[in-house]
Order: sequence, then C-alpha cells, then structure tokens
Amino acid sequence: MKLPGNMQTAMKQAQQMQARMQEEIAKIRVEGSAGGGMVMVSMDGQKNILSVKIDKEVAGDVEMMQDLVLAACNEAVRKVDEAIQQKMGGMLGGLGLPPGMF
Repeated sequence: MKLPGNMQTAMKQAQQMQARMQEEIAKIRVEGSAGGGMVMVSMDGQKNILSVKIDKEVAGDVEMMQDLVLAACNEAVRKVDEAIQQKMGGMLGGLGLPPGMF
C-alpha cells in the first residue's frame, strides 16, 4: 500500500530524526559520584558503564564501597536520563507534540 506524498515525507523525516537522536544519545557521557567523589562512575548514553574509580580510603570497607558504587551508578543513570530528555526536547520542540510525550 502506497502512502500519500505528505505522509511518505513525514515518515521519512521521522526516520531521519530518530537516527539523529540515536547519534546524539550515543555521544552522551556523564559521571556519577558518591561519598564526596570517593567513587566515580562514567557512563555513556546507552547506560553502559565506561569506568569506575574508587578512592583507596574506601577500598578496605567492602559494605561502604558497595553502597557508594551503587549510589554513583544510580546518579549516572539519572544524569543520562536528564541528558536524553534535554536532547530530545530540543530536537522535538518544533513538532508541537504535547508536553511529556517524550
């Protein structure tokens, strides 16, 4: 079934926009930290952990280290989500979509 010309154009534009958004999300890099910087986690836009840095002071206390790593990861995930929302809001702002749709 062939779509009308306007619909085909709109679908093509939507596909291009989706590809651009994926490229922008792939570029995102954030850091989450906990314990005043004793644990640092770097994460990309797909929420892959790129690196973990742990201060020597924390290394002896396993329970505290576990808590700080978890907190740093959660902060990094939150920052990725915020960065994605900002990028998507900027790219989709001109479409006139209802607030909160993305």
